[in-house]
Amino acid sequence: MKIFSTQQIKEIDQYTIEQGGVAAVELVERVAEGIACEISSRWTQRKPVAIFAGPGNNGADALAVARLLAEQGFHPEVFLFNIGGNRLTEECRVMRDALAQTPGAELTEVVSNFSMPYLTSNHLVVDGLFGSGLSRPLTGGFVSLVHYINESRATVVSIDIPSGLYGDWNPEVINRNVIHATLTIAIQAPRFSFFIADYADIIGEWKVLDIDLDAKKIRETPAMCHLVEKNDIRRMLKRRPSNCSKADFGSAVIYAGSYGMMGAAVLATRGALRSGVGKVTISSPRCGFNILQSTVPEALYTEDRNDLIITEIAPQHQYNAIAIGPGIGTHAPTVKALEDYLAGNTNPVILDADALNCIASRPAMLSTIPILSTITPHAGEFDRLFGSQVSHEARLRKAVEAARYYNIFIILKGRYTAVVRPDGKIYFNNSGSPAMATAGAGDVLTGILVSLAAQGYSPEYAAIMGVFIHGYAGELAAAENGEYGVTASDIARNVGRAIKEIMNSGK
Repeated sequence: MKIFSTQQIKEIDQYTIEQGGVAAVELVERVAEGIACEISSRWTQRKPVAIFAGPGNNGADALAVARLLAEQGFHPEVFLFNIGGNRLTEECRVMRDALAQTPGAELTEVVSNFSMPYLTSNHLVVDGLFGSGLSRPLTGGFVSLVHYINESRATVVSIDIPSGLYGDWNPEVINRNVIHATLTIAIQAPRFSFFIADYADIIGEWKVLDIDLDAKKIRETPAMCHLVEKNDIRRMLKRRPSNCSKADFGSAVIYAGSYGMMGAAVLATRGALRSGVGKVTISSPRCGFNILQSTVPEALYTEDRNDLIITEIAPQHQYNAIAIGPGIGTHAPTVKALEDYLAGNTNPVILDADALNCIASRPAMLSTIPILSTITPHAGEFDRLFGSQVSHEARLRKAVEAARYYNIFIILKGRYTAVVRPDGKIYFNNSGSPAMATAGAGDVLTGILVSLAAQGYSPEYAAIMGVFIHGYAGELAAAENGEYGVTASDIARNVGRAIKEIMNSGK
């Protein structure tokens, strides 16, 4: 799904009006019908409702919602902010006049001073003050109103986006000065800010309301951000021919493990094996021999000359893909081995976990990462690599900058894991579960990534597909074991099933 900028949404909306012969008021009615339907399906007419409408088309939407709810038997108390008395858009004026003629709704038009209404935690508040087109932080009385609504602990439904939040980047926004929604109903497409962890408590639950904007214009409008969904992955996955052998699905090597950390090597190997690689070799210190041969007998094994740590990264065969990092530690010989390997290698490589910590200990190594390689940091690893960031948004901004500068793919892990391309495009992942917040889950992802790369998928596809498959396997594991009971081994065990369900989802 494309994630459009606020300006692009405005242009698509305008195109629908001008080229599609759809009146602006009609679009307001479409929004209102969808939101009123959502509200009436969740709450009864006995629910006290307070609706706050701004002077723009977000306010027009709110006024139309009020009218429809009143017609359904609700008794909304409506506050329209028209400070100065001449600020309403044409659509807002039309909806105000229509609401004024509707029995059951109490409309107050605020043109100067405003007394806060009585709100309780039992109220339903419909927030239609400002939409995603807002370009500066709220000030004055609107900040006081936002604080009052938030402190009431009422249930809040925000139209399009919580008032005070921008649709795109939000470098100036102070969270306490933004409406905290229980439910946000985005118009036509989700907004970029929905996928930033900093704003999760502001957005609440979110849904998309399709108001049938011009489909051709939507298809033709390029987007720098996308939300990856199951159908996207289904189209990427290649079905196996009936006449094939393991040689057709690549050979991968994973440098992983150290004394006391062999579980990371096992988990990465299981992730690779379950995601279809033809052959996988695990290269570890000698202490891992018995563990690996007994726990993942399907994998080949090569030993480091050291008993406890990896001291050499020098593949002896021609592998289709290489991953380095799970559980290797940050011992000086291991750091040196990674440094030497990166300095002498030009093929893309997958770097995870301790490989990133090794690089962080010698930042000059960043410049030696081969172009189109993939790194997979969580927040802590990212900050060790690129400097401490004050927020998730700042971290994502830095990831876009770093991916472009180093010409690499960055998988920035989180609720909506972001795959950042070298050209600045961002792919947010839509699979996963809180159950995946467990040790070793990232090692499984590394195995999936190297497996897909070995099978011939491009670094971009391997990253996007690997992250989604990993998250979907986590969902399946959570369905079996509950959010508290999932281990990384459960995620690895469900990888093959996840791929099967994704491939069959279109049938």
